[in-house]
Amino acid sequence: MKPQIFRHTDPFDLELGGTLPSLHIAYHTYGSLNEQADNVIWVCHALTANSDVAEWWPGMVGEGKLMDPEKHFIVCANIIGSCYGSTGPLSTNPSTGLPWFRSFPEVTVRDLVNAHELLRKSLGIKQIHTIVGGSIGGFQALEYSIMYPDLIRHLVFIASSVKISPWATAFNQSQRLAIEADPTYAEERPYGGIQGLKAARAVALLSYRNEHTYGKTQQETNETRTRDLRASSYQNYQGDKLVKRFDAYSYHALTRIMDTHNVIRNRGTLGDAIGRIHARVLAIGISSDYLFPVHEQKLLAHVSQGEYVEMDSSYGHDGFLIEVQPLTAIITHFWKRHHASQIKENSIFPGIIHADEFKKRNRRTA
Repeated sequence: MKPQIFRHTDPFDLELGGTLPSLHIAYHTYGSLNEQADNVIWVCHALTANSDVAEWWPGMVGEGKLMDPEKHFIVCANIIGSCYGSTGPLSTNPSTGLPWFRSFPEVTVRDLVNAHELLRKSLGIKQIHTIVGGSIGGFQALEYSIMYPDLIRHLVFIASSVKISPWATAFNQSQRLAIEADPTYAEERPYGGIQGLKAARAVALLSYRNEHTYGKTQQETNETRTRDLRASSYQNYQGDKLVKRFDAYSYHALTRIMDTHNVIRNRGTLGDAIGRIHARVLAIGISSDYLFPVHEQKLLAHVSQGEYVEMDSSYGHDGFLIEVQPLTAIITHFWKRHHASQIKENSIFPGIIHADEFKKRNRRTA
């Protein structure tokens, strides 16, 4: 399904001082807005995803699933800087008539939110029942809840942080160095920097998974092999997959956007920033996540007086895209708790959800 395009023809001012002469936002919607215009689930996508959330998160969207178009009006908008229809480095710079490429202006997470707020108004949405995001999507969901607190009733914050950590920044910079080391990136042309992008993806994968996952899925069965090892082939394969669907200039820009994430900036203290949130907060951590360790989600839950649930998954950071059954159970229970007129204390969902055990129980009861 092709995205719809929202066109904002006026200049769009950016937080760090730049301006986009106009703005396009690609987006998908599923279901219908109700009469109260408040049955909205707003999904903030991850780094290289597009706005078709039913495509990249299929276990979460669809009839009878957590995000059900029969009940909800589901919105997912592509972020500025991406190459999936929203304004980004491959868009035309009207002052030159050529793509922006490396000259694309500096964009922050707060700019992403302000851009999507324009879309929200155009869709006639009066309130967002739930905003949900993982990774950089969590950055956006959190900032949206701070910047427009009266709009959002529930915030579901998955495998993310209140500000970018030195560890995550180091991964981002390593990926940018890989792209910049490709001489074709400086040529500012279509498909420039794709070998660098392939290397950057290989770096990123090490942060998305972990040693246990590689040991489980890429272990050698031939003990005499010394070349073309499975883990090497896997890195090549994943890099090749990304360069077929993404762009080095956009990837470079998006990692820079990630580095701007800090809810404390110009807001005083962390308590001051998080204190602006009116939404009920659910923070979900993944036990094996190396990129956004669980203490980062616990921090938000603690400061916001929200709820924290830890999912015990072996998939690392990518677990939020894979473990859809436990995620569905966690979020459904969160909704039910806050919709119930009376809540018993012992009905609270356990603090740690073991994904493998959940699947076993689910199979036994199916």
